Amino acid sequence: MKKILKNFKSSPHSSIKWDNYFEIYENCLNRFVNKNITLVEIGIGNGGSLFMWRNFLGKKAKIIGIELNPEAKKFEKYGFKIFIGDQSDPTFWKDFYNKNGKIDILIDDGGHTNLQQITTLMESVENINNGGVILIEDTHTSFMNYKGFKNPSKNSLINFTTNIIENLHRRNPMVKKKMNDLSKKIYSIEYFDSIVLFNINKKKLSYSKNLHNNKNLNPHFIDYRFKRINDKKKYGKKNFVTGFLKSRISKKGLINRVYENNIIKKYLKKIKN
Repeated sequence: MKKILKNFKSSPHSSIKWDNYFEIYENCLNRFVNKNITLVEIGIGNGGSLFMWRNFLGKKAKIIGIELNPEAKKFEKYGFKIFIGDQSDPTFWKDFYNKNGKIDILIDDGGHTNLQQITTLMESVENINNGGVILIEDTHTSFMNYKGFKNPSKNSLINFTTNIIENLHRRNPMVKKKMNDLSKKIYSIEYFDSIVLFNINKKKLSYSKNLHNNKNLNPHFIDYRFKRINDKKKYGKKNFVTGFLKSRISKKGLINRVYENNIIKKYLKKIKN
């Protein structure tokens, strides 16, 4: 954290970042330092972060900025490549990747709207090199209902990523769903305060295999998940209802499902307070 924070503070131009971002940068991007890689940042503003990235990653890194404001082209005189365009436009991305090829790091610090974040993600996944990352910043906008944002909503970036989580789980044959493009490209998703990180690695992705060691030691494994518990002493008079349900009601049945949902709802209330 100290290195990149120092790079941020020593930049000759201004930029704005939340203070918790720097440790995330350091932990997730340190493996790219002094490598021949390409970093693209959307939303460069006054240009300060361009210098931060170059100083942090080293001279071998190629730094590209994307901005809506045409005046940002002035930073090309410092050795950066600058593209003016709308990140919510799929045509812009097609043209951008046709000109620049695949990249290693994509930092989305653009407009933070649902459409901008989701379009950027979906148009970029196939254009990230193996081992690369997509890092979307300011994802707290998925929960904001002011400053032009209309969230929480079903179309927020965070809600969108929950569908991608399902795509990742398709790699397990127990889900019984065919792997799609995202299943084959996104290795993992990491969630932080106001940042979502996508790790791209197509080489590692295939259907999971269930391994079992020492099979001869437990040939008759008993699955207790759905067995009824008949232990009156454990529950006593105070928890008679719970004891009755667990000893008489099928754990696979509707009544038990209602009971379980009621318990989970109580936990949900705790995380929503």
